[in-house]
Amino acid sequence: MSGSKWLYFLAAGLVLACGCLLLAGIFGPGLVRTLTRSATPKPDFDATLQALISAPTASSVASTPTVAAASGRPSGHIVLTCQIYKYQSSNQICIMNADGSGYRRLTAEDGVQHYYPSLAPDGRSVIYSQYREDNVYEIYELSLTDGVATRLTDKLGVLNSPEISPDGKSIVFMRWTPASDQYQVWLMDRDGNRPRRGFSGTGWDPTWSPDGNLILFASDRAGSNQLYAVNKDGTDLQQISDLPAIRGRSDWSSQDLVATYSGEPWKHEVYVMNSEGSNQHEVAPPGGNSQGPSFSPDGAWIAFTAYFDKPHDDNGCEIYVMRTDGSDLRRLTNNDYCDYQPRWGP
Repeated sequence: MSGSKWLYFLAAGLVLACGCLLLAGIFGPGLVRTLTRSATPKPDFDATLQALISAPTASSVASTPTVAAASGRPSGHIVLTCQIYKYQSSNQICIMNADGSGYRRLTAEDGVQHYYPSLAPDGRSVIYSQYREDNVYEIYELSLTDGVATRLTDKLGVLNSPEISPDGKSIVFMRWTPASDQYQVWLMDRDGNRPRRGFSGTGWDPTWSPDGNLILFASDRAGSNQLYAVNKDGTDLQQISDLPAIRGRSDWSSQDLVATYSGEPWKHEVYVMNSEGSNQHEVAPPGGNSQGPSFSPDGAWIAFTAYFDKPHDDNGCEIYVMRTDGSDLRRLTNNDYCDYQPRWGP
């Protein structure tokens, strides 16, 4: 894969905050700096915001809540990338309750890029990618009990979109290096041992099936970007989507549905389909530039990034939730910076 094509795909993960760049073929030096530099001078912000992003406390999210019935209100926690300094190179990881309350910052290094968070199956930790040096992003796991972050990898390359398997034993993630110049799906043990490539060919934005036996991922192996499912041992690869170019991170629900997003710049829409690819249909209300869907633990709701209330504003992306049929749309965040890459968990 050429360097320009690599930038094209990596932009989908890095630049959700600007819907217009997700499909653009031309990128300015700001994006390149995001990939190679750890810090950008950050603006001052007032005491109110400081209080909002205060350090985590053990009591606020350490326990695992009971998931509400499918007909009830959304519950659990949503972890996300919060662009509190309005610079991608200073992205942080934040968390909130599923109703938008309890919003707070988890990561502490102001000038370091953190992104692609997801919650552990037991809800007691968050796993994410963090900049280390040029062409090196490491995977970290942060305990929600004591706030301690543990680095799991050591200079494997640019790593992102990590997710812990449903049984808590393995981690799937994306790896890129200058030598390979290719997005690849990799696996490792929960503690970071035995990192290994999952299968041949391109792949990015992996996620687990509810039973942990399959991996869902995006790839351009057949031309356009589509979703594929493969056994965790790399066998029985199947294309499951047929949409006009999948754009990025998808999810697989406990009700055996798959959610993804597709569309032109500033016109992205969330789609839901059966896990084998049948019944593909739009679900988000139109016009929101909706992207990055994540199912609630009970499979009844979808969290996603959208611009319904701040269209065409690069800092206007907020986190919304809706039922899986697209009804009952609710906005959870309301900040003057971008909140994106939501991932729902207990």
